[in-house]
Formats: sequence, C-alpha cells, structure tokens
Amino acid sequence: MIPLLHIDTSAVLPFLKASTFSQWEEKALQALQKLEQGTGKGSDFLGWMHLPSAVQPKLFQQIEDIRRDWERDIELVVVIGIGGSYLGSKAIIEALSHPFGHLLPKKGPQIVFAGQNIEEDYISSLMEAMERASTACVVISKSGTTTEPAIAFRLVKQHLYERYGAEEAKRRIVAITDPEKGALRKMATNQGYRTFSIPHDVGGRYSVFTPVGLLPIALAGIRIEELMQGAAAMEEITAEESPKNPAVQYAVARNALYAEEKKIELLVTYHPGLFFLTEWWKQLFGESEGKEHKGLFPAGVSFTTDLHSMGQYIQDGERHVFETVLTIEKPVGKATIPHTEQDDDGLNYLAGKRIDYCNKMAAFGTRLAHIDGGVPNISLQIPRLTPFYLGALLYFFQKSCGISGYVLGVNPFDQEGVEAYKKNMFALLNKPGFEAQGDLLRKRL
Repeated sequence: MIPLLHIDTSAVLPFLKASTFSQWEEKALQALQKLEQGTGKGSDFLGWMHLPSAVQPKLFQQIEDIRRDWERDIELVVVIGIGGSYLGSKAIIEALSHPFGHLLPKKGPQIVFAGQNIEEDYISSLMEAMERASTACVVISKSGTTTEPAIAFRLVKQHLYERYGAEEAKRRIVAITDPEKGALRKMATNQGYRTFSIPHDVGGRYSVFTPVGLLPIALAGIRIEELMQGAAAMEEITAEESPKNPAVQYAVARNALYAEEKKIELLVTYHPGLFFLTEWWKQLFGESEGKEHKGLFPAGVSFTTDLHSMGQYIQDGERHVFETVLTIEKPVGKATIPHTEQDDDGLNYLAGKRIDYCNKMAAFGTRLAHIDGGVPNISLQIPRLTPFYLGALLYFFQKSCGISGYVLGVNPFDQEGVEAYKKNMFALLNKPGFEAQGDLLRKRL
C-alpha cells in the first residue's frame, strides 16, 4: 500500500540537543493518550476525532440531493462563513480545481465565498455578480449573529427574496448551524430552509469533515466520499501510540524546535493551488496554540515564487524560523520542456525534462541551502493531489495540532482571545448593551 503521507524530521535533529529528543517523544505520546482518552483540556470538543470513520451514508445522500437539485439551474453558489466555516472548503476546492477553470466550460455552479470580510467593494462586486447569475446560498454559522457572515447573509437573502420570491428563495438557501439553538437555527426553522447541523462538540477550525466543509466541496464537483476515506485511513494511523505515528513525529519536531527558540514555523508549498490550504493551516495552529503568551507563529510561503521575495530573509535573516515543507510526489498533469534549434534562452540542457522534475530539484536545492543556512526543515510529502490524499493530509494536521497543543500545555480547542476585537467592534458600532464601552473607545480614536 502507498503510504498516505511521508514525514522526514532528520533535518531537525542537528538543531536539537540529542538528550532531549526522547523526552519530547514521551510528552507527545502522553498528549496523544489524553486525546484518545478524552482526558485533556477542552475534551468536550473532540467530536472531530472520529468524524471520518463514523460518517453515515445518509449524510452523503442528503448532500447529493442538494447538489443534484441545484445542478439543474444554479450558476453561482455563495458560501457564507468566516474562519473555519469557510477556510476548509475553500482550501480543498482551490487545491482540486482547475487553476484556469474560469476560462473553461463548466458543469455545475461556480462556488464563491462571502462573510469572511466586511469590505464594501468586495460585497458590492458580489451583488453585481448575483445580478448576472442564477444564485443560491449556503450560510454557515453556529449562532447566526457573527457580524461578518450575518451582514453578508442579510444582503444575499434580500437579493434572493426580491429576485425569486419567497418560495423559490427558500429552495435556494441552505443553513448549516447549531442543531437546536441560535438565531440562524430559528430563522431556518421559521422560513423553512433546508438545514444541516454542526455538532456541538466540533469547533469551527476542526469542522471541515462536517457539512460545513462537505456541502460546499460537493457542490464544487469533488467526491467527498473519497475525501472522507482518506481522512478515515489517517484517523486509524494517527491513533497508534507509537513514536512512528506521523502526527506524533510532527508534534515532537515542532515543539522541540520551539524550545530551542525557533518561534516561527513556515509552511512551504511548491504547488500554487495549496495557497488556501496554508491559510487553513495557519488558522488551525494559530488559533489552537496562540495562548497564555505561548505558541509558534504560523506563516506560509509559496515556492519557488516566494524565493524571489522572502528567500533572502529565510536564508540570511534572524535564525528564529523553521520550515515545514509540503510536496507532492506525482503531478496529475504533464508538461515537458521542448528543444529548440537556436537555444536562445540557454535551456536546451533541460529539454525533454518534465516541469515537475525541475520543481523537485528546486525544492531539494532549497532544502539543502536553507539547512546549511541554519533553518531546520521538516519534510512532508503526499503521493498525489487527490481528494483521498488531501483528506488524509487535513486530518493529519488536525490530529498533530491536538497533540502539539497538549505538549505546549494549552487548550487547543478554545479561542477566547478572538472575542476581544469583537467586543471593541460592537462597542464602536453602538450595538445595544455596549454603549458605555463605545464612549470610552471613541475617546481613544
């Protein structure tokens, strides 16, 4: 069987004290036990751990029913959500879609996202697009009152009701929300929208394998059954209480480097389609570990592009960074460099070689240069960029994050720090109940 993921931490060891590595392994294995037994901090939010293996065929059928219904006449689906309510599906859709698909004939609707910002030009452009295309909406929010998605949904909902009428608008709206309570659940019940539930014990950044991620991904034409099969396979592998467990190895390496004053982790990719996977990864680890004045700062770069911008800093800047480099063993497509008689560009030495070969040599050369320059390197490789292997990769990161957070000594499943900006924003916007705080804040403007 082809390994789901290959991890190599050998380029980390030269940067660590030899005597400490086994201690970090022991801590990571203890953290894994806490996860598996549900005895660590935030254990009431571990519902994500067995989602892949426990998914019911009924869920796939319900999602397929909506996909088929909308495939008939829907040209544009607006997915409304913020943070974990959109990043997982956006990451997978971007990774598995044709990069120039907007120029090619397409079966099924175009998927776009809203509610992840409150920028007026973006929203007005979305409204213009909805005027030109037959539109439907998936709104994702546990509460229904988070400011950014709530504003977007109010505008999109108004457009759908005015353009199509109440009964047809109802067919064009699906709500993914709390199973029992909250403004969006109440609205969906009163208006008769089709709904899916977000499990009580699954936080937003761990929700990609719930309807939060699965419905938009399926609407984009990606096989969610394969995605979940890959995640289930990784679920089994990462449950093993062994130093060979890849999630344990990753947690060990990054925490050991953090203890050696490496404060920034760069997720490096060599595939442009993985940009939003990096964004999803940044939220997963940043929101899970950035607590109690602790935690690695997660950042991302796309090579070879960023070697011509960030490459100088990584090679010669302050030595507080390490890299986790994600590569893909085999490309899906094929492109070969041609031979020319004139060889004006001096590239005939590459004639007949595949682009992927050049990309891999760039990756290998960069790895060696950065290690020589004092940058530790964790290597991750998946066999191909398919739903199966991408599902395995995302589950790997989720499990690693849970283990790593426990090793760090924080609760990887809460995010109290996110609320600070919200309270200030509510106060400045004169939300009822925040008037006094608003007066104080406006004096500081």
